[in-house]
Amino acid sequence: MPDDALRERVHELMPRAKTDLTEMVSFRSVHDPAQSPPEECDKMVDWLLEAFSVAGLQDVEAHVTSDGSKAVTGHAEGPPDAPTVLLYFHHDVQPPLNDAAWHSPVWTLTERDGRWYGRGAADCKGNIAAHLTALRALGGDLPVNVKIIGEGSEEQGTGGLEDFVPKNADLLRADAIVVADAGNFAVGVPGLTTSLRGIANVVVTVETLGSAMHSGMFGGAAPDALAALIHMLATLRDDAGNTTVRGLDNTATWPGVDYPVEQFRTDATVLDGVDLLGSGLVSDMVWARPAVTVLGIDCPPVVGSSAAIQPVARARINLRVPPGSDARQAQDALIAHLEDVAPWHVRVTVVREADGQPFIGSTSGDAYESMVSSMRDVYGRDVVLQGQGGSIPLCNVFADTYPDAEIMLIGVEEPACLIHAPNESVAPSEIEHMALVEATFLRDYSRRRSA
Repeated sequence: MPDDALRERVHELMPRAKTDLTEMVSFRSVHDPAQSPPEECDKMVDWLLEAFSVAGLQDVEAHVTSDGSKAVTGHAEGPPDAPTVLLYFHHDVQPPLNDAAWHSPVWTLTERDGRWYGRGAADCKGNIAAHLTALRALGGDLPVNVKIIGEGSEEQGTGGLEDFVPKNADLLRADAIVVADAGNFAVGVPGLTTSLRGIANVVVTVETLGSAMHSGMFGGAAPDALAALIHMLATLRDDAGNTTVRGLDNTATWPGVDYPVEQFRTDATVLDGVDLLGSGLVSDMVWARPAVTVLGIDCPPVVGSSAAIQPVARARINLRVPPGSDARQAQDALIAHLEDVAPWHVRVTVVREADGQPFIGSTSGDAYESMVSSMRDVYGRDVVLQGQGGSIPLCNVFADTYPDAEIMLIGVEEPACLIHAPNESVAPSEIEHMALVEATFLRDYSRRRSA
């Protein structure tokens, strides 16, 4: 199909893409029975089975994985000896977090100021809409073999698909893997995500007393567990905000696109007058260097607190690990650091929670060149190479299982989407453009490979 005809076909399909997304957002597919009924995830899976079957895929099936989530697979046959492309997405979503903070209903796709709002509108149901639109645009005219794999527990990180892939390697084997769980540098600025930081989480507990004690009677000499924990957490960053976990390199630089300060301040909703962190460029800090975040602290809330010295305090710490570092070794360094800086000989217990290795995607090869060419043609401008602060452990599983496959991360999740936060949204133009990118890539990849 010629470029103009394909572009027009994708544009004509956008009302259907909106209908797709409206239906998908209505499913409360949080893979956690404590936060959403399991049947909501099942409804989402049933919808996918129908949608991809109607879009022309065969043998579209659901598979129960080791963590109880369901993976969705299917395939469409291209010409003999054509290369195979695996399209990835996940169909679970983050919980709403705070319903009151949403400006429109969480589970109802709502159009406002040119964007579509709702949980999962971008991450990752907007990417599913782009996949379906691309496949519909091409119809039965597929010059490549296409496979799909949809994950049902990505946001929970419980590893169902990570276990499924190696056990079903032939089912998913492909020459190129398109991971649609990323996004462009900004709306209208095409970007390929070429690196992901890994993750190393721990939970640290500090104990000092056998019981909470009256601060008036015992304060001054009795060791305060919460004060000790605060002291320990304060050592994880220096005055400039650089991560200072002993044994971790904090000097690496990002070789790709720079992240302009003012754009980052806007994307990250940084308040006026508040400094950004670190001594490097923004791109260095968010893509090339380790970053530590205190995710939560167990201690008495202000409302209802009493005049008591705390005997126990606990914190959950997230460490993002850049490419070139080993996540397990970084976790070891974080544990050793916390134990070393603990004051007053307090009792410290550190429990490993989660770890996932950083990832480097393809930056050469026929699939990569085809994807870059497709993005450049659709957007009419050069493609930028960017990193992502988040981790997708499955990418490393793909790389280990299919070492010869080219793996590329794309998607509709540009920074303004506010994924994982209240008021998540997507730009409809990104769904349209990324659907056209994918359709163009699927059309042209085989031709480049055989040239």
